[in-house]
Amino acid sequence: MSGILNVGARALQANQTALQTAGSNIANVNTKGYSRQSVVMATVEGQFTGAGYVGKGVEIQTIQRNYSAFLTRQSALAGATSAADNTRIDNLQQLESIFTGGSTGLGAAINDMLNSFSDVANAPTDLTARTVVLTRIDETAARMRASSQRLDDLQQGVTQALDQKAVSINSLAKNIADVNDQIARIQGNGQPPNDLLDKREQLVRELNTFVQTSSITADDGSIGIFIGGSQALVLGASAASVSIIPDDFGDPLSRKLAITRNGQSVMLDEKTLGGGEVAGLLRFQNTDLAEGRNLLGRLTLAISTSMNEQHALGLDLDGQPGGNLFSPIDISNNVTQPAQTVPPAPPVKLNTGSATLTLGISDTTKFSASDYEVNFTSGSAGTITRRSDGMTTAFDFATSSPVKIDGLAVSMPSGAAAPGDHFLLKPFSSSATNISRAFSTPRALAIASPVTGAMGTTNTGSLQLSKLQARSNPIAATPVTFTFTGPNSYTRSDAGAAVFTYTPGQAIEGTEPASTPLSQWSLTLQGAPKAGDTFTVGPQPAANRNLNAGNAGAMLGLRDVAMFDGGVLTDGYAGLISQIGIRTQGATYAAKVSSAIAINLEKDRTGVSGVNLDEEAAQLLQYQQAYQASAKLIQIAQSVFDTLIQTLGR
Repeated sequence: MSGILNVGARALQANQTALQTAGSNIANVNTKGYSRQSVVMATVEGQFTGAGYVGKGVEIQTIQRNYSAFLTRQSALAGATSAADNTRIDNLQQLESIFTGGSTGLGAAINDMLNSFSDVANAPTDLTARTVVLTRIDETAARMRASSQRLDDLQQGVTQALDQKAVSINSLAKNIADVNDQIARIQGNGQPPNDLLDKREQLVRELNTFVQTSSITADDGSIGIFIGGSQALVLGASAASVSIIPDDFGDPLSRKLAITRNGQSVMLDEKTLGGGEVAGLLRFQNTDLAEGRNLLGRLTLAISTSMNEQHALGLDLDGQPGGNLFSPIDISNNVTQPAQTVPPAPPVKLNTGSATLTLGISDTTKFSASDYEVNFTSGSAGTITRRSDGMTTAFDFATSSPVKIDGLAVSMPSGAAAPGDHFLLKPFSSSATNISRAFSTPRALAIASPVTGAMGTTNTGSLQLSKLQARSNPIAATPVTFTFTGPNSYTRSDAGAAVFTYTPGQAIEGTEPASTPLSQWSLTLQGAPKAGDTFTVGPQPAANRNLNAGNAGAMLGLRDVAMFDGGVLTDGYAGLISQIGIRTQGATYAAKVSSAIAINLEKDRTGVSGVNLDEEAAQLLQYQQAYQASAKLIQIAQSVFDTLIQTLGR
């Protein structure tokens, strides 16, 4: 009788455990990270008799965790990529909102400012028209500053978010290390700690939303977590810490993720981080936001510098040369070398030479919205790398100084570099920070041109003035007369008997030979002159200065100067919006794709590990019936035993 009773008791216990496991699955249907568990039953080895082996029932072998290591890993990786892409697009949309179009945008202010010179050109002495110009200049500067401030606010938000996420990474790493320790301690009992394994996997999934990880399982059941390719974040029961630090130049606008273990810090290249919100934020800050700053800075520096230079070539109502319209932007000190204050985190390498670099402007029409890195291979030579696209340019200060690249002039005024020294050039990042109108007196607006030209009164050819503009201010007091000796040649009163070739539409410079930089004035004539025709260029007579608006026309002409990547000045802001928009569009598509992939992989994972209530309900009925049958078997064994006792007692 004991055999039947034991079989029933074992079956009762096994099915009771199965019922309890199914109930636990149902209870945890909404628990994050829970993996469905199932009871694995095995037949108890039968007892040998002369008639064969008699079964002894069932026993529980283990509680199995339904889990796919491959799908879990793929889901975590896809989630990390999706987190990076979505974090980046969220911030790119904020960046895009800074550069708005329409009448309230910076582009409209620039156009209104340039167009306001047309009213002054029509009425040079009208103080109201002059005041409108100054108001437009002030409004443009204010919008430039406002855009710069909003970029600073966005930068501050990203910095705070990075610091917060570093704290979250450290907390998760510590929790994983603690769970590792618990798993290692109970690993020797021969049964898997399912709940602890679920807890650890959920922690790893959460960690991957911040930074992409890889893992290796140790013999004691713990796992090692690695970031940045091969840097150990968690090893067994110990966890390293991460922090957000400035880059190796100490640039506060460029941050890096560093990991510290046993007192040694390593700065991680964001390209090795893969996915995760931190990678998305770093990419946005160091690439997208940096480009936004450089685009705004380039626009500000190019417009303010070109307008200041042109305004300086005019005369105000008092006959004085024009000053700056905008406060001048000094980029000479926008040079950084590796910072001494950066925590010891390779690959930072401090400069050992004594060289100093300065920045200047050579041509506002050639600016490229980028930072530059200068790397020395000798005391005076090396390469300049444009960070926006990686293009390199070789230089040698010993043979050419300053070095001109993309409208910038790089000089080494003192010292000598050591091989391996490097510098960071940031010509545009802060250009719009403090831009403002330089003066407020309408009389100081330099509208008149300091140079004028006159056709000879006895000319008989078809010679016409096409363009006359000042190259410097003031110009030489002695007029220069051009006397044509035929349709294709002329002499100059300041060049003796020398004969020059005349080409219609080709500029004639005020100095002969042409100086560098160009000075005095530039004259362009059209038509076919006849022998004896003349044209005279000289300083603007004092009596005509208040009525002349030649420099106002030159200011208006700036609208059509090819300045930004081949586009005209008035299209500069539209080009800025376009470049930010292209980045946002590409990031939006990437975020949609990665999100779809992450969702599908998570569905596949939960298809294996998730709890299906319908399936659990069916199993509850199955285990309930098995439990009842087991109880019935015990009841039958008891009845048989009672009958046997009664029979023996007679």
